[in-house]
Amino acid sequence: MAKHGKNYQNARGKVEEAVLSPMQGFEKVKDASFAKFDESIDVDVNLGIDPAKGEQVVRGSVVLPHSLGRKARVVVFAKDKYAEQAEAAGADEVGSTDLIEKIAGGWLDFDYAVATPDMMGAVGKLAKALGPKGLLPNKKLGTVTFDVGPIVEDLKMGRSFFKNDKTGIVHFAIGKKSFAVDKLNDNLQAFFKALISARPNTAKGKYIQKVSISSTMGPGVKIDCEDLLKS
Repeated sequence: MAKHGKNYQNARGKVEEAVLSPMQGFEKVKDASFAKFDESIDVDVNLGIDPAKGEQVVRGSVVLPHSLGRKARVVVFAKDKYAEQAEAAGADEVGSTDLIEKIAGGWLDFDYAVATPDMMGAVGKLAKALGPKGLLPNKKLGTVTFDVGPIVEDLKMGRSFFKNDKTGIVHFAIGKKSFAVDKLNDNLQAFFKALISARPNTAKGKYIQKVSISSTMGPGVKIDCEDLLKS
């Protein structure tokens, strides 16, 4: 079991075992925070799914009402009018075989990659480089599409993606310690609605098992699932 330092133990002492409302939870998390940098505020959700079954994988995306702050860098694999649409939407790099060669050479200075369907055969050559980093365009996430303009704009606005891990938990960043409690709550509600919408049809029983929030360095605070479901 991992050992925690004195600051963590002191912070943990400020966190009650009671299950709190989101607003109360954020107050607790902020109060217990001890790091000297602007920590990320994260939510962990235990889902009632079987993560070993492919049809029960939970994945989705959401544009948070209060952006996390950093502008995403987006590249687009496209040709002709679709390349023009991507450039107009603010893509940082747009290209076809030239962009593929650049990335194959080791360049990975971007956060998201978008591709038109006709480019995926060629882009597939980058699967080993992009796949492990979660950068490969994916139809299920909306990043393989001919509607490149809207998805590029969404990504630049701060669209964030989520997916359950091998234990059936979704980890997601919803803000910074410096955010006001109401803004953190707005972001949590937006994420939660997207998570509910992503429920697999084959998942049976109680979908949301447990919810907790924490800062990067701080202890977790349990959140009332029913309170979230009412929102």
